[in-house]
Parts: sequence; C-alpha cells; structure tokens
Amino acid sequence: MQHPSQYPYGTTREDLRIPLSDGVELYARIWRPVTEEPVPALLEYLPYRLTDWTAPRDAQRHPWYAGHGYASVRVDVRGHGNSGGLPGDEYSAQELADGVEVVEWLAAQPWCSGKVGMFGISWGGFNSLQIAALAPEPLKAVVTVCSTDDRYDNDVHYMGGSLLAVDMHAWSATMLAFAARPPDPKYVGDDWRRMWLERLAALEPFVHPWLTHQVRDDYWRHGSVCEDYGAVRAAVLAVGGWADPYRDTVLRLLEHLDAPVRGIIGPWSHQYPDRGLPPGPAIGFLQETLRWWDHWLKGVDNGVMSEPALRSWMNESVPPATVYANRPGRWVGDETWPSPDVREVGYGLDDTLRTAGTSADRYVEVRSPQHTGLDAGRFFPFGNAADLPPDQREEDGRSVCFDSQPLPEPVEVLGRASVRLRVRGRARRGQVIARLCDVAPDGSSTLVTRGVLNLSSRQGRDRVVEWTPGEAEDVSFELVSIAHAFPAGHRLRLSLSSAYWPWIWPQPDPTGFEVDPGHSRLVLPVRHLAADAGSPPVTFEPPEQSEGLDVTHPEPLTARPERLVLRDVATGEHRLEVDPGYGGTRIYPDGLVYDEHALESYRVLADSPLSAATRSDWTVRLQRPDLGWDTTVRTRSEITCDAHHFTVHNHLTALEGGDVVFERDWQRRIPRTAS
Repeated sequence: MQHPSQYPYGTTREDLRIPLSDGVELYARIWRPVTEEPVPALLEYLPYRLTDWTAPRDAQRHPWYAGHGYASVRVDVRGHGNSGGLPGDEYSAQELADGVEVVEWLAAQPWCSGKVGMFGISWGGFNSLQIAALAPEPLKAVVTVCSTDDRYDNDVHYMGGSLLAVDMHAWSATMLAFAARPPDPKYVGDDWRRMWLERLAALEPFVHPWLTHQVRDDYWRHGSVCEDYGAVRAAVLAVGGWADPYRDTVLRLLEHLDAPVRGIIGPWSHQYPDRGLPPGPAIGFLQETLRWWDHWLKGVDNGVMSEPALRSWMNESVPPATVYANRPGRWVGDETWPSPDVREVGYGLDDTLRTAGTSADRYVEVRSPQHTGLDAGRFFPFGNAADLPPDQREEDGRSVCFDSQPLPEPVEVLGRASVRLRVRGRARRGQVIARLCDVAPDGSSTLVTRGVLNLSSRQGRDRVVEWTPGEAEDVSFELVSIAHAFPAGHRLRLSLSSAYWPWIWPQPDPTGFEVDPGHSRLVLPVRHLAADAGSPPVTFEPPEQSEGLDVTHPEPLTARPERLVLRDVATGEHRLEVDPGYGGTRIYPDGLVYDEHALESYRVLADSPLSAATRSDWTVRLQRPDLGWDTTVRTRSEITCDAHHFTVHNHLTALEGGDVVFERDWQRRIPRTAS
C-alpha cells in the first residue's frame, strides 16, 4: 500500500453527475491531482455501483492514478447504481453511445488536457475496447483486462458454438439481481424510490436474448471488436490471466490490431494483477499502466513500446489443486506475435498418443456419462479456494484418453493447441470436448487446457449444419490458449468426451460419437526451449496501491462450501452447488450495510441429457440504519429443457422495510435451434 503523502501530487475527490444529450445524468466519482495544469483523464465505466460494490477495488487504484498526475474517473452505466435512466442489455448501443459522450465531456473540462484513456476489467475492459472501436477523438489509449473481442465465442454465452450452461445462466441470474438493486438515498435523495420502481419495471433477464440467438448473428456481432479490428485507433495494452477464460483475446489483439498494442498474460484469475489474489504472483500493475498512460497521454519517451509484444508467465508443472497462492513459473518475452520461436508439433492419436485397444483402422466409441465435467472448476476463477479444477483422473475415467510415452525431454507450449479429428457422428447433433492434461509419474492428472466443438457449427459459428448419422467427417477446433512446461518423464494426455456438464449444456441425443485415431492428431504450439537465450529478463515492479477502503466483513453464522458435489446413488442424479463468493456481508465506512447471498445449483442424471437443469437464487439487502432505509431484492432463475425447447423461468421480488413493493414473473419457452 502507498500512503497519499508519498504521491507526487496531493489529491481531491468529488462526486458529480455527468449530463448526457438526452437529459439523463450519470453518477461519477472523480479523483484529481492538486495542480493548476490540465491533466489527462482516465475513465472506468461500469454498471457495478461505484458507491458500494466496487468501492473497495476503486479505492486501490483511482486515488493512486490521481496522485500520479491523472484525473481518474469512475462512472456508473445508465440505469445502474446512482445513475439516471433505465437498465438495458449488456454493451447496448445506448451504453456505448453514452460512453462516447462521457469521453468527450471529460476531454472538454478545463482541468483536462483533452486526452483521455479508458481502462477496466471484464465489463469495463469490454466496453473500453468497444468504445475504442467507435473512435472518439479524445480517446488515445486503452488498458483492457480480462476482456474479449468476440462476444459470441469467447464470453459467458457460447463456447465452440455450444451453449455455456454454467455462465449463460449464472451470469444472467446475477445481473438480474444486480440490476434490481435500488439507488442509494444518501447520494440521490428522496427520488430513490421513484427511480427504483421505474428501473424494476424496465428489467428484462439477459438470458432471453442470449438463448434466442444461438448462432453468431448480428446480435453478437454488435460489440465484437473482432468484426473490424481496424476500427480501433487508440493504443491498446491487453492484459489477461492463464486462469481466466478470456485470455485468447490478448493473442488475437496482438495478431490483428493495426493500432499500437502490447500484451501481458500472467498466472492470474479474473482479477486485476496487483490485487494479490490466487493464483499469483502479483505484479506492479499500476506502475506498468502508468508507463502506458505517460507514453500515450503525456508523450513521455519511456520505452514502453520497446517491450516485447507479449510478456507471459510460463506455468511450471504442478500437482493438481483447486487453488495456488503462487503458481510456479517464470516470465518470458516474445518480440512479435505470432512468435517465430513457437512452432506447431503434431502428435498422432494412433502412434505418439495411444489408448488401449486402438488401431489405425478402428473407430473408438466416445459416449460419456452426462455428469462428465463436474470437476471442470469454475468458469470464472476469482481467487477463491475452490476455483480451479481438481485432479482430473475421475474426468479422464469418464472420457476416452490418448496418452504419450513419458517425455524424454521437457516440452513448453505457448499459444493455442488444436485437435484434428476424424469423427463418425451417431446423431444429427452432438459435441466434442477435448482436454489436454499433464500426467505425472504418480498418475495424477493436471488440467492444462480444453476446447469444445458443437458439431453442428463445424462449418461456421453463424450457421447450423446437422450431421448425417453414420457418416464420417474431418473436424478441427482450437483449445483455449495456455503457457505450460511439461517436464521430462511426464505424459501428455488428450481426453475426449461427448459431455461436459455444467459448463456445456448437453445435446438431446446421448449416443456420442466415434473417432478414428489413425486420422486424428493433437497439435501443440511448442516454444523453443532456448527462445530466451540472450534476451534481457522480463521483470515487473512489486505491487503498489493506494490505501484501501475500511470495509468490515462480519463472520457468517454458517459457512457454506464454495463447491459441493452431491450424488444420489438411487436415482443416478448428480448435483453441483456453488456459492459464487462475491462478498457476503460488508459494512461500509459511510454506514451502508450490504448483505449478499447466492446459491447456484446444477442437476443432471448420468444417463439423461434432457434432465439437465440449472437454478440460481439471490438475496441482496441494503440498509442505512441512520436513515431508516431497508431494501431487499430476491431473485430465482431456472432453466430446464426438453428435446426441442429450453424453458426459462425468472422471478423477482423487491421489498422495502419488509413489504413487497414490486414482484414479477417471467416465463419463456425458447426453441433449441443449435444447442
């Protein structure tokens, strides 16, 4: 932590409202350096409530930027927190247009130099890129963390063309509860109730459009920067973590952006890299971004563009565990990306990698029980104790595995592995899940990376092409990018399955597929072991932050497991219960008592894909005892299915002082067009 007295500048903080052209005002908090000179502005733009939910995180970075010569600005998106207006879909055209207006408003302020940067993680990283693609003139630089350039195939909705049950449902349910939270009377006054009721009446669960658009159509093209990389003119520093699902975006931006770009991928989860949450090690992320801002917003020649195009953490092999305080490894640098030091190496499934009883002319049946995937770990690791995948031996036992001989020398991979398979489909629809594991001499199996292909999307994510049962085709797909060092004596294991619940919603037919090992292979991006010889080491400063917010976290009366797997041996049902662990109860310095509880549940019968069902329950209570203010939001969200439809049920209840002031029930029956 860094005390404000150590900053180059003294700082001030001001809450204000930024007017938009349609009369709506967005709530903003601005930290500024004490100086007579105009300074650049940095914008973080989110729906996550700056006066409470992100306040602890905001306090770590915005005052720090102000103390180092920038006006650092945190703004709540329209219809959220204490901003005016009504909530809409994620990354809506309205949200992005508002963001452009905010950028231009900041640039026009007398205390601003006219140059603006944007930064953010997840939602804020997404809309930073998307607003950069709209190219407002004052926006000169962006730092995007744990974000995506592809809203369809690299977000919480679909993966490889398959429906992401785990976060398609859970994140929609989360945002229904979050968007239903009331404005705070401490900041908006007596108008809070009118604003809240209007907001509640306008809510629509995100899952409705998400499930309706099951292929990559115009709905998903909107906001996907990959549709036109040339539209981005601002300099982009793209940051990701090997434990975060969005890390592929860093590599794609490096490869495709015309604007100046650099990339950093560490061992991190879905968190800012300076926060010290597992897996570490953390870095001096604020100092690193300050170099970026100084170069692009102040014209300082500090060598930031002399850094390697990609600085990444090469994970060492570790025994499987659901959490690592620090992931062993080392920093490596690649001057360009794609890197000439990384080459494709193929491993045939009938020779280099083998499974019991295979031969070059025989198909192998892949028909997995529907609970394959219960040990997948969390889709969005947040640094919690149960986030990462445990030992994969149970999952491997529910899959068809192809193992190498013990490696005679180390193999280091960096980038996206792929599989090329000759598949004989048994049904018109199905899916293939591939996992790459590091198998130690003791037999333990550590997940390295994985990938998915919805077989009906094999000719493109924008169309549905059903399979002709009994016919064979060659298909290929990529696994999620990774950096991993396989030691000598370990084995490579490629595991194939036809199910991966609850990450992937099961297709109606459980018959699986067949694979021909003689015409199939795994392709790894192998990095030369001597690639770093003669290059200066990649280093970062230790983490540095401003003083945190003094938030109290009372101990819960009962502790709930983060991830609990249950099996009913009589019925064959498997159930996963998840506590997302976003914060529980906390008491803020301004007197707000914020109480938040959630439970996600995923159920499936081992032999019945149509038994798949999800449920998410949320309760959020906000109280200000000094004002006599007490509000509660309760939501329940469920998805079930049959062979032809998804049935979606959402229920919302809002209470003031224990009395119901709003209640609504949504029921939708949505055709299964692709998933």
